[in-house]
Amino acid sequence: MSRPDFAHEDIATAYQQYIDSHGFLSWLGLSVETVEDGRVVFAVPYDGKLTNPASDGVVHGGVAASLVDTASGFALRTTFDDPATARLTTTDLDVSYLRPATGDLRVEAEVIRAGSSMGVTDALVTTEHEDGETVDVAVGRTSYRLMGDA
Repeated sequence: MSRPDFAHEDIATAYQQYIDSHGFLSWLGLSVETVEDGRVVFAVPYDGKLTNPASDGVVHGGVAASLVDTASGFALRTTFDDPATARLTTTDLDVSYLRPATGDLRVEAEVIRAGSSMGVTDALVTTEHEDGETVDVAVGRTSYRLMGDA
């Protein structure tokens, strides 16, 4: 896979094109809903391939953790002058699970701080239950080593 090409007027489109070309993220069915300075919202549709065996359709917790990490990294990219050349790596990922996910997933990640060498984000993963109620599934906090101009 090549470096992301964010040379678009619409960064959400650029993010989606990158995700669609990424094996794991495209396999998850990840889609971009919102991209703002320091904040992103992504979604993953419910799919049986993402569930734990013999769990009555509960989505594997690793999916929520991946959403926290991925959305956080993309949110941090928005703080760089040039997101295409931004280099960052996860140094800490903390996820607390609140309840099982049994439907579509949505993650909102927000940058808490983007310094010259470290970035910190908070993220919330939600799902919609059968009754239509949106409930929190997991909360997460990440730290990243930032390499480049933030």
